[in-house]
Amino acid sequence: MKKWTALVSLFALFIGFQTYAQDNVIELQFERLISSIQPQKSIIERTASFENHSRLLNALRATNLDKVLNYKGEFTVFAPSNLAFEKLSEATIDKLFDPENRKALKAMLSYHIIADKLSASTILRAMCRGNGVAKFTTIQGEKITATMKGIDIVLTDKSGNSAVIVTADSNQSNGIIHEIDTVFVPETTF
Repeated sequence: MKKWTALVSLFALFIGFQTYAQDNVIELQFERLISSIQPQKSIIERTASFENHSRLLNALRATNLDKVLNYKGEFTVFAPSNLAFEKLSEATIDKLFDPENRKALKAMLSYHIIADKLSASTILRAMCRGNGVAKFTTIQGEKITATMKGIDIVLTDKSGNSAVIVTADSNQSNGIIHEIDTVFVPETTF
């Protein structure tokens, strides 16, 4: 009986050491994975690396909002893609990018930025608490309303313009980017 007890104890000790060593290896690998996942670029740096956001980047730079989106604060940007800008008429694009209309362009872009980090799941939770509707205040000071249409999150501004989030949760060092399919151009822009 003593021989079995010693053998079982030795086996349990061996398993304990092996498990402890594996836990440390797993913990070390997990820490490496987390550090590699941590976003290192700011919202503006990431936007600059997306080819399909070149018009947005040009507009942000023209209005100096690129400097704001480089701060360490937390922001959510509903980023219209180049395809979203192509939905606008040439006359509207010409007006927006006219140097004399920088103030109007900045106001329009401010409808796309919220001074808080809102992931898609945060937006969905807010909609659940609001019986299917959630409102968020942009840095322009106006509200954007989030609702669901099928499986899509739809954002609507005060003028009734709506956009669908087509790509969600691009986490950055200072916030999050959600790509949308339409540019919000409030009626009071021009």
